Amino acid sequence: MNDATPIKLHFEDNTLLPLLFGQHDRNLVRLEELIGVQLHSFGNEVTVVGTPEAQAAAAQALESLEQRLRKGLGVDAAEVDAAARLALELPPAGAQPAGRGAEDGTAALHAGDLTVATYKKHITPRSGRQAAYLRTLMSKDLAFGLGPAGTGKTYLAVAMAVALLKEGQIDRIILSRPAVEAGERLGFLPGTMEEKVNPYLRPLYDALHDMMPGDAVTKRIASGEIEIAPLAFMRGRTLSNSFVILDEAQNTTTTQMKMFLTRLGENSRMAVTGDLSQIDLPRNERSGLREAVAVLKNVPGIAFTQFTDTDVVRHSLVTRIVRAYDQALEEGPREADLFEGK
Repeated sequence: MNDATPIKLHFEDNTLLPLLFGQHDRNLVRLEELIGVQLHSFGNEVTVVGTPEAQAAAAQALESLEQRLRKGLGVDAAEVDAAARLALELPPAGAQPAGRGAEDGTAALHAGDLTVATYKKHITPRSGRQAAYLRTLMSKDLAFGLGPAGTGKTYLAVAMAVALLKEGQIDRIILSRPAVEAGERLGFLPGTMEEKVNPYLRPLYDALHDMMPGDAVTKRIASGEIEIAPLAFMRGRTLSNSFVILDEAQNTTTTQMKMFLTRLGENSRMAVTGDLSQIDLPRNERSGLREAVAVLKNVPGIAFTQFTDTDVVRHSLVTRIVRAYDQALEEGPREADLFEGK
């Protein structure tokens, strides 16, 4: 399609322009690369050259970034990438796409209204599915986030838990993760329970420290407001007034998953996250997460969000890595190529 007549975008607040455009216009350059347009800034105007679709996406991205700045939120490279991703997901004006795409497009359209306030930062979704997932975390007592690494499924769950703790809506956060590498024999490892499971819960702690001051995390762990709850030690408990997160759920057995889900108590929410393409269980053991998806898919009050490689919000190389592995899986094993150095 040929380029349309260039359009001009006008921005009222000149004080925001350096932050919007970035040093040496690097944010504009990044949007050019991601969306496929040419952006020319002069004063408080930006001229957009490209196809009508690309022009609309660029305008949407720049407007959403300006809205962030007006709210006092920062704009960095990751936010520029997110704005471009969301803009490219939006359906054309007046279009009514059917199925999952319509749901994702609607989520993307309203993503700017979704902000989770933690102790250290405000967190917003960076893709349409992230926006949809965040809404389920806000509205459902049990939300499943499924998909590859880097899609933010665990990070957003931790963000929601921290926000609810900050607002006083819950009394504690409970973090759980199956320790597959150690089997169920954690009692034979040296140290306290916390020291035994720390290696397996480290990604959750990393997210906590990203949203709370380090001393606050330590104090809340000591007081029990943030609790380490290895999956193997949760049997028989009822978890009330809590936000409970089960990470790496693909490595639970059917029995463990049922046990975990039935711990849900009054005024509590659960988030279950996992990647069904990275199951580390023995070959003869069925994944509890896979079975839960099949058994619970039509149960009211439970929401499932399926992420794909297009939702990866880490380094752009992560997306290409995920796709390369998916392609290799489809093509089948090629051990000979590995040994021959191909």
